[in-house]
Amino acid sequence: MNKFILLLSVSFLLSCNSNAQKKEQEQFPVSKTNAEWKQELTEEQYYVLRQSGTERPFSSPLNDNSQSGTYICAACDTPLFKSDHKFDSGTGWPSFDREIKGNVAYGNGYESNEEHCATCGGHLGHVFNDGPRSTTGMRHCINGDALKFVPSKK
Repeated sequence: MNKFILLLSVSFLLSCNSNAQKKEQEQFPVSKTNAEWKQELTEEQYYVLRQSGTERPFSSPLNDNSQSGTYICAACDTPLFKSDHKFDSGTGWPSFDREIKGNVAYGNGYESNEEHCATCGGHLGHVFNDGPRSTTGMRHCINGDALKFVPSKK
């Protein structure tokens, strides 16, 4: 009888664990294994997007980019920010006063001000309420390694 109860308990725990893992993987439409992400991303991109790392300030060429276009997720190409909403925050990271609605996830078990791609869950950066008061008042402080830039077609 004791063996039966032990077996039943272990089965229950394993089924709960696998359901939790499955639910976590289904949280975002694009889900890949760590090995798949490592194959597709650079070492720096993997560190930022998959391990919630932060790049050194002033290290991204996108910080000084002033071209017209769209900033997309470096992992899954989801459009995240428009160049029209980019501003120089002086912090050393690309900063935007707003996101493309629906494409950025907040919180979700992470820090409440942490931002993630809503498609693949990649860590982007953080949002603060010290942005330009003349627009939204928000500062989306984003790692350049989390982004790719697509210039506007003329």
